[in-house]
Amino acid sequence: MDWRSDAERNRVAWTKANAEHTDGSALAQWRSEPHWGVWRIPEVELGVFGDVSGLDVVELGCGTAYVSAWLARLGARPTGVDITGAQLDSARRCMRETGIEFPLVEADAGATGLPDASADLVISEFGASIWVDPYRWIPEAARLLRPEGRLLFLCTSVLAVLCTPEGSGSTAAALGRPMRGLHRLDWGEEGVEFTLPHGERIDLLRANGFDLERLVELYAPAGAVDHEYYDFVPAWWARDWAAEEIWVARKR
Repeated sequence: MDWRSDAERNRVAWTKANAEHTDGSALAQWRSEPHWGVWRIPEVELGVFGDVSGLDVVELGCGTAYVSAWLARLGARPTGVDITGAQLDSARRCMRETGIEFPLVEADAGATGLPDASADLVISEFGASIWVDPYRWIPEAARLLRPEGRLLFLCTSVLAVLCTPEGSGSTAAALGRPMRGLHRLDWGEEGVEFTLPHGERIDLLRANGFDLERLVELYAPAGAVDHEYYDFVPAWWARDWAAEEIWVARKR
């Protein structure tokens, strides 16, 4: 498949999602404390960011750029990159409301056009990490990072993907698709996602000069209920099986 076709489908899907759901919640996200995943696990509990003060950061697939806003509040110098203009327009409105400002670039996360070795940290929170082919965006992250720079990304867990049958919108308590050949996931009008089995993802990271430092698996806490929008993984499922994964790697 032509990546440009996939990118255009995702842009259309996220323009629609922005109008229906995202735009109204963006400001609340900008003003919230940093957290991870559907069930908003606090960053203070996980300690994934580390000290970001003074770091140059690129967020790939930033959406409304609330993660970049959190990092800016912590003293970083972020740049948000996204292919969907409507999402970046929401981010600009949040800038005007909060007074937090940083550059936004409308570009494909697999070919940002930003300078080589211009970042100390590259991050993707359900952005490029699932909506762009990893064989494109991970090499781009490596190009952007300086030596010893870190890559952080949040994505749906491999197990959750394997338990979501093709053509289904809900995760089940049984395997629903093969692991062999796992890569491109076509969700019709909802866009095209990408994922890789752990072994292939680790090989891809190492081939691009990264060493894996952490793999954090996220579960729904006790008492969690289904998310009002991101409900494809039910809370009952995610209390027993990790629904999301945070990957932390460092460039050699």
